[in-house]
Amino acid sequence: MLSVVCGLIEDAAGELLLCQRPEGKAQAGLWEFPGGKVEAGESEREALARELLEELGCEFEIGEALTPVEHDYGDFLIRLIPFRCRCLGTPKALEHQAIEWVSMDQVKSYDLAPADVPILAEYFKWA
Repeated sequence: MLSVVCGLIEDAAGELLLCQRPEGKAQAGLWEFPGGKVEAGESEREALARELLEELGCEFEIGEALTPVEHDYGDFLIRLIPFRCRCLGTPKALEHQAIEWVSMDQVKSYDLAPADVPILAEYFKWA
């Protein structure tokens, strides 16, 4: 099972940052919370800080963890560990097809990667 982290990144207006997976990658075109794999020797928080910097080009304040989600994509199983985050700069789409700040009302209209769906449901309970 792959350990993967992701950030639910909030701005001052209460919007969430969604990232669209690029062409040529698994689940291309779907929207997700940014993050990536935890490498050997890294804590989950260290992995998320590294991944967000690589993918979005700025630093983030990593907050509380939400409930991890296990998801079977058929050819691999992931354990996705989400964290609430705040952006400390201006994110750029360095590894994604697009990024968008979306309101709580809008986020439900985006086609999310399957593992991200239960994370969003938990987030709505906290927001």
